[in-house]
Amino acid sequence: MYRPDRLFPADPRGREVARRIYGRVRDLPIISPHGHVEASFLAENKRLPNPAELLIYPDHYVTRLLHTLGISMDLLSSSAAAGADHARASGEDHARASWAALAEKWKFLRGTVVHYWLSVQLQEIFGIEKELSPQSATSIYDQIEAKLGAEDFLPRRLFDRFDISVLATTDSPVDDLGAHEQLAKLPNFSGQVIPTFRPDPFLEPCQREWPRYIEQLSQVAEVDCGSYGGWVAAMENRREYFRKHGAKSTDHSHLTAHAAPLEGAEAQRIYTAALTGTASREEADALRGHMLFEMARMSADDGLTMTLHPGIERSHHQATLQRYGPDTGHDIPVQLELTRALKPMLNHFGTAARFKLVVFTVDETVYSRELAPLAGFYPSVYIGAPWWFLDTSDAIQRWRSAITETAGFYKTSGFIDDTRAFVSIPVRHDMARRIDASYLARLVTEERLTEPEAHEIAHDLVEAIPRSVFNL
Repeated sequence: MYRPDRLFPADPRGREVARRIYGRVRDLPIISPHGHVEASFLAENKRLPNPAELLIYPDHYVTRLLHTLGISMDLLSSSAAAGADHARASGEDHARASWAALAEKWKFLRGTVVHYWLSVQLQEIFGIEKELSPQSATSIYDQIEAKLGAEDFLPRRLFDRFDISVLATTDSPVDDLGAHEQLAKLPNFSGQVIPTFRPDPFLEPCQREWPRYIEQLSQVAEVDCGSYGGWVAAMENRREYFRKHGAKSTDHSHLTAHAAPLEGAEAQRIYTAALTGTASREEADALRGHMLFEMARMSADDGLTMTLHPGIERSHHQATLQRYGPDTGHDIPVQLELTRALKPMLNHFGTAARFKLVVFTVDETVYSRELAPLAGFYPSVYIGAPWWFLDTSDAIQRWRSAITETAGFYKTSGFIDDTRAFVSIPVRHDMARRIDASYLARLVTEERLTEPEAHEIAHDLVEAIPRSVFNL
């Protein structure tokens, strides 16, 4: 099982320094400014689901690796999502079969971040000391299931146990944010759960469903979106609604980072064509870039931090998408270009007083070539923490090495967990704190930092930096 010095340097001196730095931040509250746990999960405060529903199905890190090892997607989705015959297999039977599949492939996950995260969750959250295996699978499942029935494992109790100070959700512009209102009114809930404005489908005119999204936006905002000007007014309306409900940021994920303005008449022409399904792909892409540019303009006006994480080809396998839906493990990174793509946006807003742009990437090649130099000049640009395929121990170390000498620690975002798997949140944040302690220890042992400086930086990475970047 995992030991107290995990992820620290192998050399004795560096390990001692890392222990002291980590000790400075180990027990600090968690700030999670970007994630995908739904507010309703905490508002309803229902008993947590079975171990498979909790640890396998919502975590696409887990499902994609098990799928590549030959496990059917039927076993990596809930029985309802998989279309299981409940006369033949109840939800409980299905969950146990899924758990058995995880145990069968457990040894093949060694060395992956999934093995690390799940092992630490089992050990530190559920008190499981035995190694998962086909022989131990049933007893471990039963131990977890028994704990999930206890009052201490209700979602809001775990929220307090995990010491989460701020948790940001990800929400559609047409969400009424009722669950957030419910949480805000609870007298005995001290956590801060804030919405994040995520308008991606409303900025994708090339998608067949886009006119339906625009109709929804029009109805919820009570603004006629038959014209491009109406779309702008509706988006401003909904952003203000989110801001009044505590939102601190907007979130955008498109295939590219292209964001460039169109002339007003041209934007209106393409917008009208897109509503009727007659816009070409090139026109739709140009309109999306214009709309993303408008999101930056609105952020410069209303102060919501803009987060951008482009470069993912969503739903790569069509058959899996059609049967199981999105976010099922087959979103694949593509090569990214940032310098030219962001130039129009940054020329307009890069030095604006209220504008903050956090750029995440899964393309390591842009770290030192583009992202660090951009953040090293523009006051508004911050480097997002390693995200998705790169939020692993070795990749985070590479990220720190690639960007720090150019942009420093204070032009980064603070760690983000980017997870739907609620019980993995403390494990992911602890991992980040250990890795940063290890990196800072190296700088101390190389006499590039003093140890007091490293302690201060470690504290700021957890506390001051995310609060500043996300206006918390």
